[in-house]
Amino acid sequence: MAVKYETELYSPVKAFFERRGYDVKAEVKHCDLVGVRSDQNEPLIVEMKKTFNLSLLLQGMQRLKLSPFVYLAVERNRSKRGAVNQRWGELTALCRQLGLGLITVTFYKTKSPLIDVLCEPSAQVHAPGGSTVVRKGGIRRQRLLKEFDERSGDYNTGGSTRRQLVTAYREKALRVASALRAKGEASPASLAKQTNVGSAAAILQKNYYGWFERLSRGRYVLTIKGVQALTEHAQMLEDNDMIERSLNELEMDFSLVQHDDSELDHIAEVAEPYLIHERNV
Repeated sequence: MAVKYETELYSPVKAFFERRGYDVKAEVKHCDLVGVRSDQNEPLIVEMKKTFNLSLLLQGMQRLKLSPFVYLAVERNRSKRGAVNQRWGELTALCRQLGLGLITVTFYKTKSPLIDVLCEPSAQVHAPGGSTVVRKGGIRRQRLLKEFDERSGDYNTGGSTRRQLVTAYREKALRVASALRAKGEASPASLAKQTNVGSAAAILQKNYYGWFERLSRGRYVLTIKGVQALTEHAQMLEDNDMIERSLNELEMDFSLVQHDDSELDHIAEVAEPYLIHERNV
């Protein structure tokens, strides 16, 4: 069964790496899939294509500058006899030699997609003579991880083209827009305090998406375009509200536990003289 779009590869590949313990998000700094695991310092990166081609291979080589854990993922379509992407033995040997992992996804009409890992990526790339090649791209890797961490969830699909991506910046702008809609009009300082978005003033002033309008010095309102954006991303905002409520409930529970402990300490102090007196009798 052939897929029409490479975005169809994302869901099964994401599920596969989530079972391996990764937190996975799509389209992070132009990478189709990025995963982070607590016991691994380097990010996981997966680039996906419907078929194995030179463009995919070059993308993989570029990603090796960011992390040694890079996979290429392609569809395994048995109907394409004689096609280059059916020469799996040769393609696996090539990827292994370059230090890349290779994954195939086989789709069926009546059952779930099958993931095959033909080779794992090399943890390190060794130069001739046994010396280790020092990978460049440290600043880009930090930016990749920062973007990953600042996103509240996975609201994109890997392999997407010509679609608006929900980036960390867009999420912050949406939080500011949501608070501004509730207030009617507000100052950057009040919005920054309410949303915990430290860059709220810069977001309002730059107005990159055209969501805000400046009424006067330090006073902003939401535009029609901003209202439309909030409607389009209602699910993401609802998820954020749910997370915030959960964190607030945890903080309340923790404070109650602390309060109960102090009460127990007080009871112990009151009971102690009676216990001492009983032992002296």
